[in-house]
Amino acid sequence: MRTVVVFNHPYEGSFNNALLDAVTKGLQSAGHEVDLMHLDRDGFNPAMSAADLKAFVEQKPVDPQVIDYHKRLKKADQLIFIFPIWWDLMPAMTKGFIDRVLSPGVVYNHHPRGFGLVPLLDRLQRVTIITTMNKPQLMYRILIGNLIRKAMLSSVFKTMGYKNLHWISLASVKTVSRSKREKWLSELEHRFSIPY
Repeated sequence: MRTVVVFNHPYEGSFNNALLDAVTKGLQSAGHEVDLMHLDRDGFNPAMSAADLKAFVEQKPVDPQVIDYHKRLKKADQLIFIFPIWWDLMPAMTKGFIDRVLSPGVVYNHHPRGFGLVPLLDRLQRVTIITTMNKPQLMYRILIGNLIRKAMLSSVFKTMGYKNLHWISLASVKTVSRSKREKWLSELEHRFSIPY
């Protein structure tokens, strides 16, 4: 099994990096080949240029990095996103990845009858989003409306026709105890060590 991990956090000492390590260990112990797309280290440009938009419409990507990401996504059996929630949504690089990489002709296509979208990543069996935030979970759900669920699971992947979608939301990260964070890491490593 091949798992593509899309990771976005610029600080190497972040808790998100610890999450990446735990998830990677779990996947590797389950025999997965892990393909890491580290957007920060890769210097991914999130901005959609005029050339990108033309390529998007014509379904002929021109950016070598986007083309490379496309090739790697086509081999994925599982896709995992790991990123912090900043101002209630994903960071710019993650949003840019959605805009520039999850493109028609590669990840989805328009239904031939003109209604809805058709998924094109034939091997993809599961999508998991892992996020961290400093807000309490209840506040994010009731006052903010669980924007990540709406934006990424419903508006992006569900609309494209993908199923088996999961969101692991770790809240109040700065205020929870060290033992609580260690428990999260252990649980994540265990969760991804179980073959699915």
